[in-house]
Amino acid sequence: MKGRAKFPRTKFGPPTAFLLCFLSFLAGFFFSNLLSQDVPGVRPGSRVLESVGNDGGGDLMPFGETGDSSFQVIPFQVLSWKPRALYFPGFATAEQCQSIIEMAKSNLMPSTLALRKGETDESTKGTRTSSGTFISASEDKTGILDAIEQKIARATMLPTTHGEAFNILRYNIGQKYDSHYDAFNPAEYGPQKSQRIASFLLYLSDVDEGGETMFPFENGEKIDMGFDYRKCTGLKVKPRRGDGLLFYSVFPNGTIDQLSLHGSCPVIKGEKWVATKWIRDQVEED
Repeated sequence: MKGRAKFPRTKFGPPTAFLLCFLSFLAGFFFSNLLSQDVPGVRPGSRVLESVGNDGGGDLMPFGETGDSSFQVIPFQVLSWKPRALYFPGFATAEQCQSIIEMAKSNLMPSTLALRKGETDESTKGTRTSSGTFISASEDKTGILDAIEQKIARATMLPTTHGEAFNILRYNIGQKYDSHYDAFNPAEYGPQKSQRIASFLLYLSDVDEGGETMFPFENGEKIDMGFDYRKCTGLKVKPRRGDGLLFYSVFPNGTIDQLSLHGSCPVIKGEKWVATKWIRDQVEED
């Protein structure tokens, strides 16, 4: 009968052996993390998106006189392809938003409408009940509106020269804007020197309840049915201070996107402030 194999006895006691095992575990954990960072196909954890320089994972390209010296990253979420609508969280800081509100407060007037053929102020009364004012970036000595305007240009790839002045709007409880198009159909409004092709809404305040931006025809639903333009229905975007909403009113071929119909739901609780930037297909004259 063969005897059992004998192994040399060690001089390590139980505490020492436990310590060595623990140190081996830590070393293995550390080196496995290092290796996993370089293994192709390993999905990294979520990270905060930010602007990066030369260490951003690639060499910078030579840039022209009007270009940027570093990579620019602006987080966004596609809300809809029909219409084309994108959401930009944290587009502006709370301080920037409050400064814009303070600029506008003393100059607010009842909002007006561009009238279609056959419409009058009386027949459209109640369609748009907010108050607002226009402020161009050149009027703002703080530079805040200029910084926001430059960022909008990067997000949309539409130059600042094509943007109208900011329309700063306030909606109190019960105030709203019925469904409408930002683009002007020449058949309804007459010949146009230029066309509004995109709109960027910067929400300057949170709203406790109501005040959503809504797209009732999202994905083509209800477009062939009788529709009450006063209803708050469809895709709804809740205002959050500092966030932005971009949507396109015109297709690349120049035709108006019928699904870009949108409106502002009535504010139920709180107050809504928003800065709207309309962008045209031609250079906008001051």
